[in-house]
Amino acid sequence: MARIVVIGAGMGGMAAAARLAVAGHDVVVHERSDTHGGAVQRYARDGFAFDTGPGLLHLPAVYRDLFLKTGREPLEDRVELVRVPVTARHVFPDGGRVTLPNASRGKVRAALDEALGAGAGEHWAGMLNRAREAWEATRRPLLEEPLRDEPSSRGALERDGAYPAPPPKGLRRLRRRPRQGSASGPTLAQLADDELRDPRLAAMLCGCAWSHGLDPATAPAGAARLAYLEDAFGTWYVKGGMRALADALYARCEQRRVTFRFGSAVTGVREKDGRAAGVELADGSGVEADVVVAGTAPGTLAGWPEGHRAAGPGMARLTVLLALRGARPEGTPHRTLVHRAEAPGQPLTVLRPDDPALRPDDAHETAVLSLPLATASPTGSAGSGSPGSAVAMDSSAGRAGAGRLAEELLAAADAAGLGLGERLLWHEVRTPADNEAETGAPGGRVPPPALPGAGGAFLHPPTSTPLPGLYAVGGWSHPGGGLFAAGMTGAMAAGLVQDPDWRGSA
Repeated sequence: MARIVVIGAGMGGMAAAARLAVAGHDVVVHERSDTHGGAVQRYARDGFAFDTGPGLLHLPAVYRDLFLKTGREPLEDRVELVRVPVTARHVFPDGGRVTLPNASRGKVRAALDEALGAGAGEHWAGMLNRAREAWEATRRPLLEEPLRDEPSSRGALERDGAYPAPPPKGLRRLRRRPRQGSASGPTLAQLADDELRDPRLAAMLCGCAWSHGLDPATAPAGAARLAYLEDAFGTWYVKGGMRALADALYARCEQRRVTFRFGSAVTGVREKDGRAAGVELADGSGVEADVVVAGTAPGTLAGWPEGHRAAGPGMARLTVLLALRGARPEGTPHRTLVHRAEAPGQPLTVLRPDDPALRPDDAHETAVLSLPLATASPTGSAGSGSPGSAVAMDSSAGRAGAGRLAEELLAAADAAGLGLGERLLWHEVRTPADNEAETGAPGGRVPPPALPGAGGAFLHPPTSTPLPGLYAVGGWSHPGGGLFAAGMTGAMAAGLVQDPDWRGSA
């Protein structure tokens, strides 16, 4: 039995803690704040409640597997997991709109043909079929196997993640396309313009990338796999809010006798005899350990080993929480993407969950507006990878600037016909600075999922570090951000602690 310190009670840290405790280890989690969940938090006021982090879940199988592997009680015995009926409704600047049914390819094609014209569904389906090829080619090394800093591991994801091009037709045969699999391959925005042929379809595909915190102008074409992921595996919600998932994982950790130390900030990693030997706390004390599992961005702790590269791209977000009078209109989708003429390609996301637990009664409704923001990464580069391509604002912008932007977003939602402003009781604006204060993420950035291609620029640092006994989990490590990926980081860390040669799930 090893003494294991986990830094951070985020979803990745708790996923690792539960698995390691089941394996018989003595696990203690040190969390800087006074609660668990990391970015999966809740804001409550006057009978209204809001998720301040992720509002939807993809690939729930990750958490089903976690709960099965850490106890006999399945996930569905702890939370009510529901598939939302509509993946998203897209509203375009000209007033047109299309509603995509959840996980039903045939219905999606019919909806696109009806809303955008004959042939739109076929173009979208062709893109998804090629995205499926990219998914199948990279799924295991990207999501199920630990990334290693060696050519045989990184090389496959750097070279082979390119989106397969369709057979050229007509004038497209004359266009010179970058060699597939190269670092200079097409971006998602180029793919959308080149292959989908309709700017509204292109906006839909790019909107999916923005929802995951990726700028389509710089993200590789393989980011189309995110649209395939939603199409093939569905979009899910946890009744009571996504915070309920964090609560269930915390309870599972306690059942497995994981110890939590809240208000216990870790400032550094201790080293002895060439391996991790514990952690330094903010109060100047230290904790000895045989293994350290860190759920922080690489390089943000003293003693972090050189050679473990900095985290990859990421954006911050401005989030506006709306308390609304009046019942939720029948037929309102959970998620709406408003494509704005003043910000082409970067939609406003509006989440309106149909959940009685989040409102004081059925005569009221909650809504959450969110917009990705360009911000500086810990290394000083633009977090989006493309300065100026996203709205820019950081902690220096202040509350006044955030308030003005929030008003613009609410006006954009109303211009799209959502009718939220006239029903507004009150609103709460959450800035990148709020997220940084709550989660400790530098610049308030939110990590995106890892992507293949682009020479590895969109990969995250490996779980194993150059310092034996030190492992990285959470959204800033492989395979990146998003609830499903965070859960996978915990599985990878637990597997490697048990066996340094572990090659992934069976």
